[in-house]
Amino acid sequence: MDAFYASVEQRDDPSLRGKPVVVAWRGARSVVCAASYEARKFGVRSAMPAIRAERLCPDAIFVPPDFVRYKAVSKQVRGIFERHTELIEPLSLDEAYLDVTSPKQDLGSATAIAIRIRDAIREETQLTASAGIAPNKFLAKIASDWNKPDGQFVVKPAMVQAFVAALPVGKIPGVGKVMEARLAELGIATCADLRVFGGEPLEQRFGRWGRRLHELSLGIDEREVQSERPTLQISAEDTFEHDLPLSELEPHIRRMATKAWAGYLRERAQHPDRIARTVVLKLKTGDFRTLTRSFTAPEPPTSEQAFADLVCTLRERVGLPARTRYRLVGVGLSGFAEPDGSRAQDDLFA
Repeated sequence: MDAFYASVEQRDDPSLRGKPVVVAWRGARSVVCAASYEARKFGVRSAMPAIRAERLCPDAIFVPPDFVRYKAVSKQVRGIFERHTELIEPLSLDEAYLDVTSPKQDLGSATAIAIRIRDAIREETQLTASAGIAPNKFLAKIASDWNKPDGQFVVKPAMVQAFVAALPVGKIPGVGKVMEARLAELGIATCADLRVFGGEPLEQRFGRWGRRLHELSLGIDEREVQSERPTLQISAEDTFEHDLPLSELEPHIRRMATKAWAGYLRERAQHPDRIARTVVLKLKTGDFRTLTRSFTAPEPPTSEQAFADLVCTLRERVGLPARTRYRLVGVGLSGFAEPDGSRAQDDLFA
């Protein structure tokens, strides 16, 4: 979906159409949930501090988020998807993977199905959506951003090698600014550079993630669309009214541990065999640096008290000066063991 939350607001309030809209609460502690394309022209982006968005676009109209409405529209769009396939993997309220290898309606091609879906979304929700059509999830994700808004892009099998080679490494999902800088130090700026560097050297430097980067640089992504994704993490986080030093975070960590543990108990009630073995502490500093510390105990925590105690000990591994102030704390459980003994890939706070 294109600028989903902001587009819903503009659809439901005609006075907002054509104007820069920022979906966020006002205030120094708030962050942007979404920005209309009119606001994006000024540099406003999701997850940006709201106060910075206000500086970039003084004329922006701030609208508090209404997730009840957004979820209702998302459910409506899901119904449109289900006319074509049951293999739907939601990534968020406004994004999903669809496998149309064996579609319910024979429209001749995946491209035709995407057009039909986008037309139905426009007609039934008065919103627009963009689509990427490709042989695998990695390429479809990249392609979906290629002709935004209200467009689509097809990566045909014969195009894959040339298409991927020219991509900047920053386009790879999971490669943020820090990783992009580390790769730049090695002379790697594009996927073609990743190919030349080689899979084994990348794995030696970055572990499994290095091997994964090399595979993606070749357009290889073996992941299937999962209509029922297993829970990878249970987490809770909170932003403080005022920045706090590390020494004052324990009561807030324990408060978040209570929320996360309640979510974990709900997960265990549905899937008794899945046990979380890793505890995680997430912190965000006053200058918006994010850090995480994790610990996998020989025995998983069996009570809220034990879980909270373990997370609190992770403060000792933060390693920043005592004067550092923090604006957010999050805690979580991950490293779920499957009934067969395997472990789901951790993706905490992604």
